[in-house]
Amino acid sequence: MTQLGRISKPRDLDLLTKQELQELCGEIRSYLIESVSKTGGHLGPNLGVVETTVAIHRVFDSPHDAIVFDTGHQSYVHKLLTGRRDLSSLRQKDGIAGYPQRSESEHDIVESSHASSSLSWADGISRAFKATGKKDRHEVAVIGDGALTGGMAWEALNNITDDNDRNLVIVVNDNGRSYAPTIGGLAKTLNAIRTESWYKKSYSLSKRVFYKFGTLGKLVFDSVHAAGQRVVVDNSASGIFPNLDIKYIGPIDGHNLQDMETALRQAKEYGAPVIVHAITQKGKGYDPAISDLADQFHAVGKINPETGLALKASSGTSWTSVFGDEIVNIANQKPNLVGITGAMLIPVGLDKFAERYPDRVFDVGIAEQHAVTAAAGMAFGGLHPVVAIYATFLNRAFDQVLMDVALHKAGVTFVLDRSGITGPDGASHHGMWDLSILQVVPGIRLAAPRDERTLRELLNEACAVNDAPTVVRFPKGNVPAPVNEIRKTSDGADVLSEAAAKDVLLVSVGSFAQTSLAVAELLAAQGIGATVIDPRWVIPVADSVVSLAADHRLVVSIEDGIRVGGIGTRIRQAMRAAQVDTALNEIGLPDEFLEHASRDEILDRVGLNAQTIARDIVAQVLGAKVPYARQIDESAKNQINF
Repeated sequence: MTQLGRISKPRDLDLLTKQELQELCGEIRSYLIESVSKTGGHLGPNLGVVETTVAIHRVFDSPHDAIVFDTGHQSYVHKLLTGRRDLSSLRQKDGIAGYPQRSESEHDIVESSHASSSLSWADGISRAFKATGKKDRHEVAVIGDGALTGGMAWEALNNITDDNDRNLVIVVNDNGRSYAPTIGGLAKTLNAIRTESWYKKSYSLSKRVFYKFGTLGKLVFDSVHAAGQRVVVDNSASGIFPNLDIKYIGPIDGHNLQDMETALRQAKEYGAPVIVHAITQKGKGYDPAISDLADQFHAVGKINPETGLALKASSGTSWTSVFGDEIVNIANQKPNLVGITGAMLIPVGLDKFAERYPDRVFDVGIAEQHAVTAAAGMAFGGLHPVVAIYATFLNRAFDQVLMDVALHKAGVTFVLDRSGITGPDGASHHGMWDLSILQVVPGIRLAAPRDERTLRELLNEACAVNDAPTVVRFPKGNVPAPVNEIRKTSDGADVLSEAAAKDVLLVSVGSFAQTSLAVAELLAAQGIGATVIDPRWVIPVADSVVSLAADHRLVVSIEDGIRVGGIGTRIRQAMRAAQVDTALNEIGLPDEFLEHASRDEILDRVGLNAQTIARDIVAQVLGAKVPYARQIDESAKNQINF
């Protein structure tokens, strides 16, 4: 039996010898490469935390001790050690989630994959343990992959250090990266600690000093040293945490299992908040990952495990790449245009812009709130910032969009990649709230392109607005086949198809143009005439949409945001304000957290496909389902057979 095969719960680790533990770590690494290469997932981060995670579960007793993973994509090893030894269904429908998930295991606590929240969770959990007299329980927060750059982490540290009578251990998984190398002053300081030659010199000196105290001194030194590196057990950490009343141990070689165990045991026994600084290597043990300078296999699709090469080359053009090309074209013509990213230069497509104009692209690290307010400041100074970000991560900066950008009528363009349903990454990564959240911002203008051409057009139009926030959103994946309009309305909306009978107005939002046209064809086969319109700019609602609504018997909006407060709701409000009483049906995502699966699987499950939509519309036209279309004569009814 393999060593991994012997582990069904964390306490099984207690039965392994030092040699067997080393074998286990090697088996875990091999298994991760084998399994993730078949499913896709966050390979690099997990290869980097193997020994650190094993050490945590050796020293602490989960779930009695609470373990929280920041950027939960680094939890695959944790899953393997807590009874989920089969990752063959990772990130697939009804399979293992790519992040901690409470429904899977009592060992999982925080399901959100958004960064920099772990220390706040740890603060809250440790306070609860203290308040309820659970003095024998510990809280462990594992923060890494650049998450320590987030402001929320420092807010939490400020509060953690205000109450030191708690069993709280913070493990800093310092691999020097998020997607790309971590940026900023903190990152530079951490990197200095990682690489400074002084540590190598100080090792011998520290050893001599500690050994002068005899057996006790030897014990203390040997218990916390990382070979060739300094160990700090006071409050300094070379200035990283100045004036914070928190103990620090490190830096420790995060791949030295024995040293990590020793440091964690010392932290556990201290009886107050302690930071354990672990130095790790993203992609450890897998040459293709280490050699990947872009992101060291932060996240991969299906790959050849031997070479690390993708098994299937993309056959299309991604939305992201279209944005990346066009923003350079705009920058060539608009010298005050700048780009801002939150540690995701390549994933959001700003890398070409940065290559062409390195002084005009700013990576602020995992700090979305800062990114948005800094953009407002740049706009005040005469620049036009383009903040490129995953749609789900803009949720974190809503206050800044509202109060810093919109209130000040700042010309800032937000480009939201991965909007709508993203698929395998699950609930916290779906970009399904942006349409509802952002449309409440006064003065905002929100565009949803349907194909490559409209993305380029709308991006140019957005970057020309200098007195209000603009948003351009698009989904994950490749751009669909082009859809040309048959005519354009006076206010810039595109009519994609028209029928002689004005039964149904289909308002298509963004990438749902193809679906909407397919619905129109299904309705036509039943004798129901449909007009399909793409507003392009979905907020504010175009007057032409309201006018067309007045001419039809039923209006149906189709979007991949939640129905609650979505574009359909806004159209309804605009219709009522104009005294248009046509019935309207909002088709979108349900107001729930949607589990991981492929995008198509999720859309089918929630009824966002042409067949389901058409069937519902037929029922509404026939008066069998609310909202009812305006009256239809009986002779026409008899011609409809769906």
